[in-house]
Amino acid sequence: MEALQSKDLAFFKQLLSQQLNELLCTAEKTVGALVQSGEWAADPLDQAAMETTRTYTLRIRDRESHLIKKIKNALVKIDDGSFGICEACGEEIALSRLKARPVTAYCIRCKTQMEAFEKVTEA
Repeated sequence: MEALQSKDLAFFKQLLSQQLNELLCTAEKTVGALVQSGEWAADPLDQAAMETTRTYTLRIRDRESHLIKKIKNALVKIDDGSFGICEACGEEIALSRLKARPVTAYCIRCKTQMEAFEKVTEA
C-alpha cells in the first residue's frame, strides 16, 4: 500500500476542518439556546417533555464533542505526518477506510479485532 499523497492529505484536512467548523457552530447555537430556555412549564407532563428534549439534545452534543476531539486529533496527525497510520499495528490505513471514516485511528483489521474483543469481554 502506498503512502497518502499530498492531495489526499489536503482533501482530508479541508474535509475535517469543514466538519469541525460545522460542529462548533452547532454547539455554540445549542449552548445559547439552552441558556436562554430557562423556562418551566406549569404542567408536569409539559415539564417532563421539555426535560426529555433537553436531555436528548445534551446527549447528542456530548457525542458531537467526542467527534470534535477526534477531528482535532486527526488534524494534528495530518500536520505531524502520522495521519493514516494505524495506532495499533503501525500499518497504513486503507484510503477507502479513511474516506468512509476520516477520524479513524485504526486499520480495519485492528478495529475488527478490538470490537470482537469488546464483545467477548462484555458477555
